[in-house]
Amino acid sequence: MNTKDIEALASFDFPIEHFHDRSTRWLLEDSDNVRGLLEIVAEHLVEKLDFSRLLHVNRTFIPDNLRQQESDLVYRVPFRGESATDELLIYILIEHQSTVDITMGFRVLFYMTQIWDFQRRELESNNVPKSVWRLRPIIPIVLYTGDRRWQTPIALSTMMDLPDTLAAFVPKFETLFLSVKDADAASLTKTDHPLGWLLTVLQKEHATKADIRAALIEAVTHLDTLDAEKVEQWRRAIFYLYLLILHCRPPTEHEELKTLVHQQMTKPSHKQEGETMAQTMAEYLFQQGQERGEKLGEKRGEKRGEKRGEKRGELRAKREALLKLLHLQFDAVPESVTNKVSKIRSVSRLDKLFEQAATAKTIDQIDWENA
Repeated sequence: MNTKDIEALASFDFPIEHFHDRSTRWLLEDSDNVRGLLEIVAEHLVEKLDFSRLLHVNRTFIPDNLRQQESDLVYRVPFRGESATDELLIYILIEHQSTVDITMGFRVLFYMTQIWDFQRRELESNNVPKSVWRLRPIIPIVLYTGDRRWQTPIALSTMMDLPDTLAAFVPKFETLFLSVKDADAASLTKTDHPLGWLLTVLQKEHATKADIRAALIEAVTHLDTLDAEKVEQWRRAIFYLYLLILHCRPPTEHEELKTLVHQQMTKPSHKQEGETMAQTMAEYLFQQGQERGEKLGEKRGEKRGEKRGEKRGELRAKREALLKLLHLQFDAVPESVTNKVSKIRSVSRLDKLFEQAATAKTIDQIDWENA
């Protein structure tokens, strides 16, 4: 199995409901896909940014209690501009819950101030004189993959009953926004970037089989025209489509849609790569299924073993308590009685014998047979 594909598959080994978050993050690990996103939401900025030197800042600013509904990515990138700014930050907030949040403007501003505070602490720890401190500008992007239409403005003022006389005192900033499900397909594919074509398929994740077939055919046809030097970008895109099919479509459609993707590949090298990817994915899923089955069996065995162990421990404790009571109550306890107690396998029977032993004047008064 291909090592790269196995590593990618391992990163997607999670519950289906986390697909949009994990898959989007995985796509945006490729700097060219970050460029593709900017081409969709702010094409005028693309030529001013040096994506070949894009650097992922390995840090999240999302609190633990919000990790289930959103995730973020931060990139540092050189700026080719007329100002003194030599580099800036791209902050991508991935909102993957099907809810529209009126607090989004506040949240974006909160995360941005955390980023600047992180930079401030870095400057302090490096003993940089305050006179030369410069905070990096941030381009905030909200990427929304939910199904519900987002009509709430992303602004701090949305959370306020704001009279005109106070409007000047509320912070204002521009936030780039892309609602994948609401976007026009033409706007996603206007620059023919592979990311845009992948998003057109994501738009149809819950559509009829005919609709997603049409989206896959068009997307793979365009992906197949990528130049040879962009083979890794092509591989990531095809891999994403296979994963989307597995995570978002009914199992009865999986083989048909994967075969459809393969049929749209015209280049022999692409067909061979696609076949290898599909085979790797099938082998990995089969292996994972076997391992899960084995682990499930082990867990069930462990639980059965734990229950048996607990019962044995309880029986041992009850027997010891009964024998101790017998020795306290009576001068001599026959060996035959000790052997009889050691062979009892019923907790309730031991409890009844214990109650009788507590009130009996002689061992013979204890009903050993009917207890």
